[in-house]
Amino acid sequence: MLGRGGRWLQRVRGAALGPPPQPAPPGAQLSFDGAVFRLKSGWELVRGLLVFRLCALPGLVRRAPTLLSVSRRLLGQRLWGSLLRASFYGQFVAGQMPTEVGVTVKRLRALGLRPLLAVPIEEDVGQDKEGEGWYEGNRGSVLGCVELSAQGGPQPMMQLKVTALMSARLCRTVSLRLGDLEGLSELSMDRVGAVMGGEEARFSCLSPAENQHLQASLLRLDKVTQGAVEAGVRVLVDAEYTYVNPALTLVTLALMGRWNRGQPWVWNTYQCYLQDCLARLSVDVALAERRGFCFGVKLVRGAYLEQERRLAWEGGYPNPLHPTWEATNNSYQRCLDLLLELVARDGQRCQLIVASHNEASVSHTVRRMEELGIAKDGGTVCFGQLLGMCDHVSLALGQAGYAIYKSIPYGSVEDVLPYLVRRAQENQSVLQGIRKERDLLRRELWRRVLHRP
Repeated sequence: MLGRGGRWLQRVRGAALGPPPQPAPPGAQLSFDGAVFRLKSGWELVRGLLVFRLCALPGLVRRAPTLLSVSRRLLGQRLWGSLLRASFYGQFVAGQMPTEVGVTVKRLRALGLRPLLAVPIEEDVGQDKEGEGWYEGNRGSVLGCVELSAQGGPQPMMQLKVTALMSARLCRTVSLRLGDLEGLSELSMDRVGAVMGGEEARFSCLSPAENQHLQASLLRLDKVTQGAVEAGVRVLVDAEYTYVNPALTLVTLALMGRWNRGQPWVWNTYQCYLQDCLARLSVDVALAERRGFCFGVKLVRGAYLEQERRLAWEGGYPNPLHPTWEATNNSYQRCLDLLLELVARDGQRCQLIVASHNEASVSHTVRRMEELGIAKDGGTVCFGQLLGMCDHVSLALGQAGYAIYKSIPYGSVEDVLPYLVRRAQENQSVLQGIRKERDLLRRELWRRVLHRP
């Protein structure tokens, strides 16, 4: 599929040990100077400026849950909801009803952007829900996302949180079991895949109750994937905290083994701020080659920076993250270059979404795609960014003909707000670093106010 595993792994190890790569100059046809903001309405410019200014205040983001709760009691449900729809919710969310989502998707498509829908449902350890009924209800919501995504245009994609369909507590338990030889041998990709196919879960390293929930969860995940494949929708499985990621990767690889035969329907997420990211990526690609299944990758830097550092300090174990921003950037570019070369060899069996708000990474990808002869609109390499953020980059990519997806949560104000708050708290460093986008929005607004050409 991607060349012989031994030679490929040798290249990976050589790249990992070699000198840091130098960034390529930006693609000549792209400019991130904000000229594309002429496509935005005046209200979108004003709202963006307001929301970005507020999001750049660490104290406000940190206290957001309390402030939202108090303001809801003071203002009442209707006024509170209206204010949020006019600000944060309107900036980052597609809407509540399918008709509203459809309007947002249609507007994005007119701008050359594609939807990457996400149901804002997830669970963390300690947030255990009310039994299997909660996860079964989520399956219906996720299948609804599949249906909406299928209507979103060419090469549709959607995001999936495993912890919407499987207990975060069990994900942590499985991840711990994978840390010892017995659990690693028993909880294999083959056995997990067999349970997805209908075999009974009988893992000795798990309790009867854990086996029962694992079996129900794996069947849910498999049915959702089957629905997505039948609808022609690619499923991007999100990574989360390091203490659950081994379980998430195991489940995702098992889904890949079952469904990624003709093309990559299931994609895994790799967080480049983790020190072992390149090594894990190389192992998983070699596994895909040996087993003969296609491989899809969502490449991110990572969103849980402060939380991971705090957990490592409190738990007394080594920090799993790269020590500096520069080291994370080097990690991202090494993984990116290796994947681009693999896509160039066989874009049917290896595909990539560059999920980054970093202009240098986007420009480097564009340049390498040109050098490697990768089609900009073929879907084998695409870009992903959050709805309402980094639009000067997204719109420039879309207008130049690249496949660019905007990550779009949808749902009621009450359902989506906890998700938005958590994303804001996880991405404080990103939100505080959007000064350029604010400046570009302000410049375009003044251009209109002063009637300049």
